[in-house]
Amino acid sequence: MTTHGDSATQADAPTVAARTGSTDAGEDRPATTGDDSLPAALADLRAAIGAARFPLALPSAEPARRAAGSLTDQLDDYLLPRLRRLDAPLLVVVGGSTGAGKSTLVNSLVQARVSAAGVLRPTTRSPVLVCSPADSGWFRQGELLPGLTRTNEPSEDPHTLQLVTAPALPPGLAFLDAPDIDSVVDANRALAGQLLAAADLWLFVTTAARYADAVPWELLRSARARGAVIAMVLDRVPPEAADEIAAHLSEMLAAQDLGAAPLFVLPETSVDGQGLLPDRVTAPLSAWFARLAADADARAAVVRQTLDGALAALRPAVEGLADAADEQVTAADALDERVRAAYRGAHRAVEQGLKDGRLLRGEVLARWQEFVGTGEFFRTLEARIGRLRDRVVAAVTGRPAPAAELREAIESQLVTLLRGVAAEAAENAYTGWKAHPAGAALLEPGLAHPAGDLPERAERLVREWQRGVLELVRVEGGDRRFVARTAAYAVNATGLAVMIAVFASTAFVPTGLEVATGAGTTVAAQTVLQALFGDQAVRTLAAKARADLLDRVRALLDDEAARYLARTAEARPAPDTAEALRRAGNGVEMARHRSGLADADAARLPGTEGGGS
Repeated sequence: MTTHGDSATQADAPTVAARTGSTDAGEDRPATTGDDSLPAALADLRAAIGAARFPLALPSAEPARRAAGSLTDQLDDYLLPRLRRLDAPLLVVVGGSTGAGKSTLVNSLVQARVSAAGVLRPTTRSPVLVCSPADSGWFRQGELLPGLTRTNEPSEDPHTLQLVTAPALPPGLAFLDAPDIDSVVDANRALAGQLLAAADLWLFVTTAARYADAVPWELLRSARARGAVIAMVLDRVPPEAADEIAAHLSEMLAAQDLGAAPLFVLPETSVDGQGLLPDRVTAPLSAWFARLAADADARAAVVRQTLDGALAALRPAVEGLADAADEQVTAADALDERVRAAYRGAHRAVEQGLKDGRLLRGEVLARWQEFVGTGEFFRTLEARIGRLRDRVVAAVTGRPAPAAELREAIESQLVTLLRGVAAEAAENAYTGWKAHPAGAALLEPGLAHPAGDLPERAERLVREWQRGVLELVRVEGGDRRFVARTAAYAVNATGLAVMIAVFASTAFVPTGLEVATGAGTTVAAQTVLQALFGDQAVRTLAAKARADLLDRVRALLDDEAARYLARTAEARPAPDTAEALRRAGNGVEMARHRSGLADADAARLPGTEGGGS
């Protein structure tokens, strides 16, 4: 660890990857790692991240969206363009807290007033990139930070990048003055993070008054996690406290595994007429950067270490996105299941209603009694069933009866049941979603109730089912002399008897409840049908009619459930999102190792003394 007031001692920076050979800044060096699989793997990852969606309102969703945006920016801004040109100038991003003196320091290092500095905060509203005239072509091409519009003039637009050339700055090295990392302007903070992720080397500037602030340390830990090369500047330090403050900051850096980062301490001083720091204050830092600019090996080492660190950090970040994508699918499945459970319950309620005799009460019972005979007839029918079978058949087949009233009563009873179970299912589904954070965000008040046209659809369902029962009777009895002899009236009457039988327990075995409820209605229907078709045919007719009704009810309730399911279908990410992310992340990791970046020999940065490393 080094400190610097008016003098400096030596320390080494973190180890970095293999040397690419010593060349001058203007000479050509390999533009890539020599392995085309790494850019291809990064392109695949870029596509997988771009396709990932996190629409459901889960705790992990917003962090995942931010992480996806940051990864996309890093791929576009730094990793892909840097891999294409490893020999491009070394980019030093100067970041730090509000009022730390970043712009003044950059101006002083390049010996020109290139970045605005002042007392108003925040000062740097759009980033300023300073490079040697010999390197300006690389930065004007827009491969690095392609989302920022290049300009030659100062701008208030954070989406612009002002390019300035400084003859005093040697080729091979560029400084980027970033907005404050703790700016009160949200866009400035976001841009500062984006720029730092595009840095080959992070130069963090803090002050004696603010070096322990939380925000810079959060970013420093992030830099350490991604293996970035870091240098520290402790600015505006009272000379009498320089040793004490520098020692404390060194301890803090060591505690965060950043003890190898070079530390430069700049004393509190006044700027000159041009707003620049005195040469004697900046000389050690200027000399350090001059040696770095002159040493192609050292620059390549910095690039390769930061590049490899950024690549290594991709896999856990992508795994986090994949986990968030899994949570989205799991949440969508859970929401769908709550809806399906509510409507399965509604279907079971209809099934139970067809078994427990409740539909034989009231109007249906009265109309059935009118249809077949008098109330007194039903009260005595069970005891006289064998003797009176012929009379019952004659009653059904030989005279007109109020069939229309009975059909209407059956329809009304069924529609009432369907409306009730649909309303209960909608309420249960609404309550289930409301209790889930992702579901609550998808709800609208109308979902708490059945669709507005449900009554009409329920009435249509029952009428179509009734017609289906008549057709069933016609088909099942098509080869019987009975149907041929009695024609339409017999089919009508028999169909109504089948409908009544469907309202009782399976296979017309009357329970005590049914007999008590229907006053013998089930037995009467069974007697009529058995007289016409025989016992086995009766069972077959009833089973088919009941199954047909339940199928139609299921379709009706599925349509109701679809109002909910359509919302999760729209919000649901592709089922293979997590798999695609993990596959792409693994592909990058494999390509990284094949490239040799992860296994290269170590090299050392220049030390902080004037005499070299």
